[in-house]
Amino acid sequence: MADPKLLTICGSLRKGSFNRKLLENAVEAFGAAEVMDADLNLPLFNEDLEAAEGIPASVQALADQLEAADGVIISCPEYNKGITGVLKNALDWISRTKGTKFAGKPTVILSANAGRTGGETGQFTVVHCLLPMQPQLVLGTEVLVAGAHKEFDEAGKLKGELYQKALSARMEALRAALG
Repeated sequence: MADPKLLTICGSLRKGSFNRKLLENAVEAFGAAEVMDADLNLPLFNEDLEAAEGIPASVQALADQLEAADGVIISCPEYNKGITGVLKNALDWISRTKGTKFAGKPTVILSANAGRTGGETGQFTVVHCLLPMQPQLVLGTEVLVAGAHKEFDEAGKLKGELYQKALSARMEALRAALG
């Protein structure tokens, strides 16, 4: 069987974001896979734009990646007790594309945050926003990297053994969900 296709979605646009590093660690823990990285540099959702021009090409490209993926890994920081604007915007746009791209798609949610909860409220909000799209949420020990600025080494690797174990367990569960 060919390697599974994973779509990684980072809720932060910053190149050196802790959530991007967490996704890289997740992919490594998952093992052999074809990995696609989502680009959330999308226009702001606007029904007038959609009515005038249709679904923007960048949004359709993201929807096509999602449709082609066997599984999804989302890592998103918590901003002001909620989901980041770029991730919410992407989910809103995806919901407007033809078909149900997330329906039944095995999906894992992770977070790394500067605060002491590691983005717990943000993760809850991501789940809340995903539910109408009916993904297959792969549950397990939450991966909530708190004080993220202290938890990655210079090479971007997670330092804490507990975080590494939790991340490995979630990636094993995702692999199992992919069959």
